[in-house]
Amino acid sequence: MTAPITARFTALWPRLRLWQASGLVVGLLGLAGLSGCGYTDSRAAHRAQMTMIGMNSTDVQSCVGIPDKTKKISDAVQIFEYSRTLNIPSTNDSTLIPLQSVVNLTETTLGGAGKTCVADIRFENDRVTQVHYSGDDDEMMGTDGVCSIVTRGCVRQPVASMRHVKKGVFSPVSAFHSPRLEAQPATPPTPDTPAPASAK
Repeated sequence: MTAPITARFTALWPRLRLWQASGLVVGLLGLAGLSGCGYTDSRAAHRAQMTMIGMNSTDVQSCVGIPDKTKKISDAVQIFEYSRTLNIPSTNDSTLIPLQSVVNLTETTLGGAGKTCVADIRFENDRVTQVHYSGDDDEMMGTDGVCSIVTRGCVRQPVASMRHVKKGVFSPVSAFHSPRLEAQPATPPTPDTPAPASAK
């Protein structure tokens, strides 16, 4: 009576092993896809730090949106600040492949579980001179990847006042560090208004 059951199990064993191996491969490909997305997002965020130089404030607002905060430093200098949070859906663990546990372990080990970006865009005489990122903004691969959600509109649909930056593998954009930009000319100081003379 037990012989037929044992024979059936023995016949199914190679199929079960193949099914488990294919599940593991699918899980690893999913993780590779997640890290690949981080790489692409990081390059897009760093590309924006180059292409947005020289844009006027009207064009920035048309492709990034209305800033969350603005700060006027002087008559010639102002800062637009954008704060965005990435909504990352969680994956469910199955009984066979604990995908969410593997993702959590990978993010804990390698880092890159960022969800928030604060982008500060500096204008001098109504032209972008600097784009800075801060916050918990690193994805699994690369740096500042979360910040691509702030500048995505400008990168995908360039406006007339943007700079052209070479695309492709040999472009000057890296996923692992912000681009080095040439020094901007100093803004001429604004003349101080003389204090009124006191009456004697």
